[in-house]
Amino acid sequence: MINTSSVQENEVVLQQILAACEASRLLETKQFMQHGTTSVYQHCIAVARVSCMLADNMGLSVNRESLIRGALLHDYFFYDWHVPNPEHRLHGFTHQKRALQNAMDDFALTTVEQNMILRHMFPLTPIPPACLEGWVLCIADKFCSTLETARFTNNTFARAFYLGPGEME
Repeated sequence: MINTSSVQENEVVLQQILAACEASRLLETKQFMQHGTTSVYQHCIAVARVSCMLADNMGLSVNRESLIRGALLHDYFFYDWHVPNPEHRLHGFTHQKRALQNAMDDFALTTVEQNMILRHMFPLTPIPPACLEGWVLCIADKFCSTLETARFTNNTFARAFYLGPGEME
């Protein structure tokens, strides 16, 4: 059973972090598609929510703020990877380095957040995360990517991750 007080607490932290990011380039990610009809911005928010849900329901002791910040910034790149371009031809293997550099340019990141961003594509890339938050992010990212690619984001279960409390389409 999902603990609604944990969901509400997580949402408060998420909204605080999003408010702090307003001066950054995070909002620019709304213009780039990630999977299906989901923008990079929507994807990252959903991944943050799913990461919190996984950590809560698995009883994992994680740094909640780092978990959310790492999830929000794991795909912090500013291009449409669907458009052919030699600079991002191997997007799946390279975007995490670009996302990390962009995030480091805009934010003071902890070592946990840096590791989360750099290692979130495991097992596509061979080096696994070094922290529990990174493992949670890997699972949440694959889960959300699957929902988005298969276009399951509109079913009742998934909608909660893509539309926050009180949000309208």
